[in-house]
Amino acid sequence: IRRFPAKKLGGESFMKWDFEQAAIDLKPDIIIAHSYRHPHTTKALEIAKNLGAKVFLVTHAPFVEEDTRSIPSKLAVWYYDKFIGPKTINQFDTIISITKWELPYLLKLGAQEEKILYIPNGIPDEFFTQEKLPPETKILFLGRIAPIKNLEILIEALPDIPDIKLEIVGPAEPSYMKKLKALVEEKGLQSRVLFSGPIYDLKEKIKKLDSAKVFVLPSKREAMPQSLIEAMARENPVVASDNQGTRDLVIDGKNGYLFKTKEELVQKIKLALENKTIGNQAEKSVEQFAWNKLIGKLEKLFA
Repeated sequence: IRRFPAKKLGGESFMKWDFEQAAIDLKPDIIIAHSYRHPHTTKALEIAKNLGAKVFLVTHAPFVEEDTRSIPSKLAVWYYDKFIGPKTINQFDTIISITKWELPYLLKLGAQEEKILYIPNGIPDEFFTQEKLPPETKILFLGRIAPIKNLEILIEALPDIPDIKLEIVGPAEPSYMKKLKALVEEKGLQSRVLFSGPIYDLKEKIKKLDSAKVFVLPSKREAMPQSLIEAMARENPVVASDNQGTRDLVIDGKNGYLFKTKEELVQKIKLALENKTIGNQAEKSVEQFAWNKLIGKLEKLFA
C-alpha cells in the first residue's frame, strides 16, 4: 500500500494525486481503477495502454437519482457523461458493477453489456461467524457522521419512540457534529443520545452492531451501503431511507424496512422493535456478500 498526498477538487471524494510514475515503475499486469468519472480512472487507461496491462473499472455506482450535488458539480457530471464517458467506458477490459441497479445507467452511457460484470462489495466472514451478543435497548447508526447521512431526521424522530436510546458512531465532520449536538440539546435529548468515535477493530465493530435492537441508515442517498450489509449480516432489524442503494438490499417488510418521511421512520422503527424474525431474514438475504463467496469471481476475472 502506497499513499499519496491528494488535492481535493470538489465534492466528498473528488481528488487528484500524482501516482502516474509510481504506477509505471510498478509495471503491473492488471490495473483496477475505482470510481467512474474521476480523473485517475481516465489516467489509468493511458497507463495501461503504455504498459500493455489489463485495466478494470470499478464503477462505485455514482448514478444516484437523489442528486445532492451543487450546480457546478451537476454541470461537470453532465459534461463527463455527454462527452468523456461514452468515449472511454468501453476502453476498459471489464466494467465491474457493484450494484444491480446501475446497469441501465451504464448501458445508456454506451457500455457494452458483455463487458459488465456484477461483483458487489464484500464483507469479512466474521460478520457471519462471530458469536452474537444480546442487544441493549438502543437504536444504532454506524458510519460517517456527515450531512449526506441526514442524521437530523433520526434525532427528530426519537421523541416519538419512548424508552429507547440512540447511539451515533463514526468519524465526524466537526461542523456537522456541532449542528447535531445543538439539535439534541434543543430537543432535550441529552440523556438519550450518545455520540461515539469511529471503530476500526473488526471484532469491536461487530460487538457494537450487536449492541443495538435496531440499526437505522437515514441517508439522503446511498450507492451500495456497506454498513447496512454489515448490520443485516449480524441479524439486526434494519430501517433505511428509501433510495436506490437501499432498495438494492432491503425489501420493505421482508428483510428490513424502508421509509421516506419522519412519520414513516417512527412507524418503521416501532415495527422493527416488535418483529422477532426479520433479523433472521436480513442475515439470509446478505449471505451472498461474504468474501468467501465473492473471491471466486475475482480470481476468475484475474485469471
